[in-house]
Amino acid sequence: MDAAHKIVRTEPAVIAEGEVSHEECRGFADMLARIGDKWTVLIVGSLASGPLRYKELHRKVEGISQRMLTLTLKGLEEDGLVSRTVYPTIPPRVDYELTELGRTLIVPLATLYKWMTEHKGEIADARQRYAEAQANKPMW
Repeated sequence: MDAAHKIVRTEPAVIAEGEVSHEECRGFADMLARIGDKWTVLIVGSLASGPLRYKELHRKVEGISQRMLTLTLKGLEEDGLVSRTVYPTIPPRVDYELTELGRTLIVPLATLYKWMTEHKGEIADARQRYAEAQANKPMW
């Protein structure tokens, strides 16, 4: 790891330069669970091009149930990544869009997507080798 990427802290939680304590890592677990969730990734990707109404977002994120979309949007709103705007029309119009903080996720997620597309074949091959090895293992 080069100097530009080392984690340098002065708090007692740090064991050595570049190392973070178990407690500090656990503090990031809930954030990683949110931003690493497949529905979050798909919703952020869908909202990257601009605000969408609930139904538009539901159509764009294929396979998500209405309940899961609602729960994920509430979590993203709670974390300050998505804003929800209700317009007083009949029926009410609700728009969702990435906040300034939410927009900071676009580049890291695009980088992750690029990595996945570049290594998709290698991962598929590794999974195949693993499955074959497991199938050839003795049961005892």
